[in-house]
Amino acid sequence: MQFATFSRRRPPDSHVPMINVVFLLLVFFLMTAQIAPPTPIDVTPPTATAEDLADGTFTLYLGEDGQLAYVNALGTDAALAQLQATKEALCLTERCTEETTPHTLVLRADAAAPGAALAKLMPRIAQIGFARVQLVTVQE
Repeated sequence: MQFATFSRRRPPDSHVPMINVVFLLLVFFLMTAQIAPPTPIDVTPPTATAEDLADGTFTLYLGEDGQLAYVNALGTDAALAQLQATKEALCLTERCTEETTPHTLVLRADAAAPGAALAKLMPRIAQIGFARVQLVTVQE
């Protein structure tokens, strides 16, 4: 008695493991990426030799012509009003006080910005409630 021999077909390769790896890499890169909003005005920071990096929750921009910008608000009054509203909204969600959570303001001022504009700006920043201001500089 002869039995018929069947040729066994090799099952097709599964692409599921490769797809899983690609999606895991995609999720990893999306979770570790830092997405920064574009700057509202171009500034060239002054140079310094310190190695400390400015780090804060809020970033205020001062242009070389003395123009102030915060997020999408241009002009001194509009930018400071937007900054104050953002700080108050953040403090409402965090239930913070200046003693428990002092926020730092990062000031990105152009190197050619007039000193008088910076001097007039400091009391207004203090009125909003910022006790610490860090000036961004470029390392030489």
